[in-house]
Amino acid sequence: MEVVVLPGSGAMGTAAADAVEALLHDKPDAVLGLATGSSPLPVYDELARRHTSERLEFSSASAFTLDEYVGLSAGHPQSYREVIRREFTNRVDIDPDRVHGPDGGATDIPAACAAYERAMVSAGGVDLQLLGVGTDGHLAFNEPTSSLASRTRIKTLTEQTRKDNARFFDHPDEVPGHVITQGLGTIMEARHVILLAAGGQKAEAVRDLVEGPVAARCPASLLQFHSHATILVDEAAASALKLADYYRYTYDHKPAWQGL
Repeated sequence: MEVVVLPGSGAMGTAAADAVEALLHDKPDAVLGLATGSSPLPVYDELARRHTSERLEFSSASAFTLDEYVGLSAGHPQSYREVIRREFTNRVDIDPDRVHGPDGGATDIPAACAAYERAMVSAGGVDLQLLGVGTDGHLAFNEPTSSLASRTRIKTLTEQTRKDNARFFDHPDEVPGHVITQGLGTIMEARHVILLAAGGQKAEAVRDLVEGPVAARCPASLLQFHSHATILVDEAAASALKLADYYRYTYDHKPAWQGL
């Protein structure tokens, strides 16, 4: 696990976008894993800017999203399919037919989850997965006590997570109580994961995922077992890390050719 402490969300977005651009340069048909929430927005903004100003191409790439609310109507502005379309995929030249998300409106949800897993395998697996982390350490919508080997499935959201997400809805009661989410075992199969966390409200979760024990209480801590996990944090999110100075030193002295 590489922990990179950066001045703010803009620098984090640039670093993650550099990794995506390097991947697309080497593998134009790469499979991207897309996350919603506020953490990846600077990445999407920077990638969209590079597409417009520097002709960064996504035309051969494909993408899979992490999760989706259950029960929102098709086209609901807060469905994650719509959020990803609005915040990223409509701003670049990726083929909409190659952007896939879990089916939160499926009548047979277990079958839809299994189909989503098969689709990712058929695409060759995710090359680079963007992630955020919840204030309670949840990863995607794998809440605390989720199985560390879990696959795509339906999950019940905690009240804390619903409160955290209420800012996106007109009223807190509108936040759905269930989601379909990639499992922790599914996420761990991505070849490179980049997790972004900004703000002091994420400091405890960042401390637990980076320096705490690997435990279901903090699902994101499973990333300690990933062979290529990059954790991008700002100074506020890094404020509880005991080894923050070490992380700064190693990043400042790594070979320039190494990348993330």
